[in-house]
Amino acid sequence: MDTRLLELLVCPVTKGPLTYQRETQELISRSARLAYPVRDGIPVLLENEARPLSDDEVEKLGG
Repeated sequence: MDTRLLELLVCPVTKGPLTYQRETQELISRSARLAYPVRDGIPVLLENEARPLSDDEVEKLGG
C-alpha cells in the first residue's frame, strides 16, 4: 500500500484515519471498528464490504 495514498484515505463512516494491516490486506478503522478489504492493491471503502472487528481484534490494535 502506497503510504502517500494511505495519508489521503479516511474511513467513510467516521472520516477518521485508517491503518494498513499487511497480513490481512485490510485498512482498519479503529473508531468505526471496521476492516475494509484491499483487493489487488485497491482499497474497497464501502461500509457493506467491511467486516466488523471483534473486541479481541480491537484490543490487539490498542483501541
